[in-house]
Amino acid sequence: MAKSFLVINSSINSSWLLLVSFFLIMATSLKQSEAASYNVLSYGAKADGRTDSTMAFQRAWSSACGSAVPATVYVPQGNFVLKPVVFTGPCKNRILFLIAGTLIAPSNYWSLGNSGYWILFNKVTRVTVHGGTLNARASGYWACKSSGKSCPVGARSISLEGSSNVVISGITSMNSQNIHIAINNCMNVLIQNVRIKAPSQSPNTDGIHIRSSTGVTIASSSFMTGDDCISIGPGSKNVWIQRVVCGPGHGISVGSLAGNANEEGVENVTVTGAVFTGTQNGVRIKSWGRPSTGFARTISFRNIIMKNVFNPIIIDQNYCPSNTNCPNQNSGVKISRVTYRNIKGTSATPVAMNFICSSTNPCSGIALQNIELKHLTAQATSYCKNAGGSSRGIVVPRSCF
Repeated sequence: MAKSFLVINSSINSSWLLLVSFFLIMATSLKQSEAASYNVLSYGAKADGRTDSTMAFQRAWSSACGSAVPATVYVPQGNFVLKPVVFTGPCKNRILFLIAGTLIAPSNYWSLGNSGYWILFNKVTRVTVHGGTLNARASGYWACKSSGKSCPVGARSISLEGSSNVVISGITSMNSQNIHIAINNCMNVLIQNVRIKAPSQSPNTDGIHIRSSTGVTIASSSFMTGDDCISIGPGSKNVWIQRVVCGPGHGISVGSLAGNANEEGVENVTVTGAVFTGTQNGVRIKSWGRPSTGFARTISFRNIIMKNVFNPIIIDQNYCPSNTNCPNQNSGVKISRVTYRNIKGTSATPVAMNFICSSTNPCSGIALQNIELKHLTAQATSYCKNAGGSSRGIVVPRSCF
């Protein structure tokens, strides 16, 4: 299965849906076909929305992880309160974490503390998380952040750390304190049919954030967030994003990069079949204006619809969102071989294509093909700074290369 995921990312073809469907059917059939099934109720969990069920979930996981045969952790219908919990591997066999109910965080946002996570899968392999709803109930936390008071660092709802061959499918994640799904130092991850929901003004509620990971596929999912729908951080390679809907939110971003002077690059990323509605950005590459060993190369954005998007196509190498304590240096990130093809729709601002690149490391190899972006009340334009490339076919607004 590991090799199959890499094939998906490098060259999607007609077998893609069959492969994904086969994997999910096999995963969801575990509950019925295998003997090892562990219902969290049997370990003391209460579906009353009040009782702390953290230890019961932990015990059910430990039993499943020690099973010599494929196992299911089953969460039935009802509301289960969970504090921060770590599901640790490696386990003896594959595991299906099947959720029919709703997992809710404690009403007091301090209960998640400064751990940085709510539900963490650490060093697991051959794990599928399927179905259900996760509600982190973060409105109180966001209010704390906006008030300027002392607040905890904030928790990511689902974190995958140092894991491989993981599937997350059919879940709804609501109101995360921070990033909804974080993928770090992982290999071969498939995320499909997920729904991410958070208010447009909720801070740092990225839908999915990828970092230092290889072979990540995101498909057939919807995002309503207060930050990036999907962000692709340093060290990410072979990322395939297909058939996603984004809005509200800040779009799909490669970056931010140049957070550190010594940093891994991003390469071989494809975004196809996406629809952006009313987002701050469409497809974006962003880096801080400071020295860095990082790079972004072989990036493809294609078959995309923009609906009243403020920055449909943008590269920003002077990224500084709050405009305070900005580095004000030249970005060391080298951006090259970026393709934009078959992108249509409307821009909420006159500048529909904006390429702001580093003077010491100009963007190179930018390719535009069949672009049709219009502004409702003015003629759409493009802007280039230290950027070079080529255009083919219809390109509206006219290329500034």
